[in-house]
Amino acid sequence: MKLRVVVLGAGFGGLALSTILSEKLGDKLDLTLIDKNDSFYFGFSKFDVMFGHKTSEAVKLYYNNITKPGVKFIRDTVTSIDPVAKIVTTQFRSYEADILVIALGADYDISATPGLAEGGNEFYSFKGAERLRDLLPTFSKGKVIVGVCSAPFKCPPAPSEAALLMHDYLTKRGIRNDCEISIVMPFGLPIPPSPDTSKALLAAFTERNINFIPKHLVRAINSSLNVAILDDGTEMPCDLFLGIPKHCVPEVVEKSEMTVNGWIAVDKTNLKTQYPGVYAIGDVTSVGTPKAGVFAEGAAKVAAASIIAEFENGEQPSPYKGNGICYVEFGDGRVGQVNVDFFSGPSPFGTYTEASTELVADKEYFGSSRVARWFGLDF
Repeated sequence: MKLRVVVLGAGFGGLALSTILSEKLGDKLDLTLIDKNDSFYFGFSKFDVMFGHKTSEAVKLYYNNITKPGVKFIRDTVTSIDPVAKIVTTQFRSYEADILVIALGADYDISATPGLAEGGNEFYSFKGAERLRDLLPTFSKGKVIVGVCSAPFKCPPAPSEAALLMHDYLTKRGIRNDCEISIVMPFGLPIPPSPDTSKALLAAFTERNINFIPKHLVRAINSSLNVAILDDGTEMPCDLFLGIPKHCVPEVVEKSEMTVNGWIAVDKTNLKTQYPGVYAIGDVTSVGTPKAGVFAEGAAKVAAASIIAEFENGEQPSPYKGNGICYVEFGDGRVGQVNVDFFSGPSPFGTYTEASTELVADKEYFGSSRVARWFGLDF
């Protein structure tokens, strides 16, 4: 009998898990990978699109290129999830699974921040990055705010990266002296688990005259007055707002009644939900790690190992460590690296590798190695 696995979502977690199961189980696997989109892109590639370094098409990887033993990709939209029966319904049909893996990521609730849709811009979605690609060349002077509207949010370094890359962009256009850049974040430090990374970012902000405003969120945008309103009522003048919108589970997950406090609860050691045979990995969960692709990939490795162990009556894997490496764009052609561990010690901790031009190649290999494994392509 083949193991019937249905994986919802073909992001970092879904791709990594499907690849591992295919490699380990081969013709014993009957895996259906479902995603509403036709292609994948790395989160960091949105900056390439936003600042005009690459075209949208250049950063997309099409799912129809996936040819793996036991894996079938279906482009479809999930309309309901029954975690008890392990039945998934889409726009076109239903799927029954022996093992169900939910890796649908996080969506954005733009309406949760008054005025964001009308008077601001978000750069966390691909469409948002494309809109900014067209808008940024029309901006010539004024106050720029990179603002977090709610927590948790994907890729904690991204707001800092956006501010530093915006500095580069405005400098290259020769208008940096006519602009002011501020970053509003809910944390006391840019990267709380890694004081060394935070220290390096704060030094970069100071060097580039970027205002860092910690321990605050942006609650509203008033476009008629050109201000961003913070959670304490402070009004900050703003001519260009780059927002990190409130994150939430996809509506179909919310309707499945699997969420606790807004996210799917899992056993952080193996990513199992309370429902037998149902796993959840990545941004859709409340596992306790940042919402970032590298952590979804790490969770996928443990979940896949657990699925294989149960199928083959083998030994369960070591618990998920909640660790991962993130690359941080410092601008000026330099990239830093932070290695963070969330579960091994009494509290999360991270180590920092100083930003350099050499680490640019490391980041490129991080992407190309995954493309080669997941898609069998050069990138």
